[in-house]
Formats: sequence, C-alpha cells, structure tokens
Amino acid sequence: MKCIVGLGNPGKKYADTKHNIGFMVIDELLKRHQWQASQSKFSGDYTVEHLNGEKILLLKPQTFMNLSGECIRPFIDFYKIDPADVLVVYDDLDLPVGTVRLRETGGHGGHNGVRSTIDQLGTKAFKRLRIGVGRPTGSMPVVNYVLAPFEKDQEEDVKISIYDSADACEEWLNTPFANLMNKYHAKR
Repeated sequence: MKCIVGLGNPGKKYADTKHNIGFMVIDELLKRHQWQASQSKFSGDYTVEHLNGEKILLLKPQTFMNLSGECIRPFIDFYKIDPADVLVVYDDLDLPVGTVRLRETGGHGGHNGVRSTIDQLGTKAFKRLRIGVGRPTGSMPVVNYVLAPFEKDQEEDVKISIYDSADACEEWLNTPFANLMNKYHAKR
C-alpha cells in the first residue's frame, strides 16, 4: 500500500490559500476518480482505494499544517505503511508559482508541516512533491503570504501545477521515482 498525503489547513477560511495546495492535489485526485475522503481517523480525512493495481491511501490531515505529522504517523502505523511508500504533497516558497518538483528524501526546508512529519516519523526518508508558490514581495510576512489566495494572474499556472501533480501521484504507483523526478523536472 502507498500513501499520498496532501498538506494544508482545515476549514473554509484556508481552502483556497497557497498553503493548501497539497489539499488541492488530493481533491483533484478524488474528483478524477469520483472518490470521497469521507472517512475520518487520527484527525485526518481519508479514503482507501485501488488504482493501477495498487492499494492507495489518500490523506488530508486536519491537525493544521504545523502538526501534520501527528496525523500522518498514526495512519501509516495503523496501515503498516513504510515511510518510503509515503508521498507528501505541499507548497514550496523557494519554487516559482506553478513549478512541480519531486524529492526522494531531504530536510524540511523551513516548512513546518514537513518538519512535523519528519519529527513524528523519526525519518527524512519519505517522498515529497513540492509545488511552487513563490515568495512574497515587499514587506509582506511569509505567514500572511501563504495564508492568502493566489493572485488572478497566477491561477492558470496553479491549475496546471495541480493537474501535473495529480498526474505525478498517479504515475508514482507504477513508475520508479527517479524516472518521475526526471520527467517533472524537465517540464519547467
């Protein structure tokens, strides 16, 4: 079984914010396959499905971003999923808006949701799909920036990055991760 986790914050207040792009990718996967994350456990909304011959768990932690690992850890323990079979999808300030990048392992890069995940799992050895949201301009604090919606002129790039990310999630089920990294890093 593999687990795809989209990071974000629960509630309508945060629904369309940059920090919730991980949730948006999970929502795209749910929509494509007419699934619903209608089950709740360990402070997360989820579904267990089959795709391309692989059993997958789609998870949206409801713990708020900074405590994401407190949801992810009990899920993967309960379903006996190795951290190497977990793909965490999240926003990245250091990438231009719309850019999609994958990594097999690494640090948290200042992202508190990833930091919480590393802390709770006790390992950095889980896969990541990072979606660029860019950096704030001027003197806007980062927290205000990531908790704001995308600008109108960014919407098309964001939509494409969500579709590409959902494609990458699906392909991950049957494609070596190194091949996926090469494919999506060549796109932009």
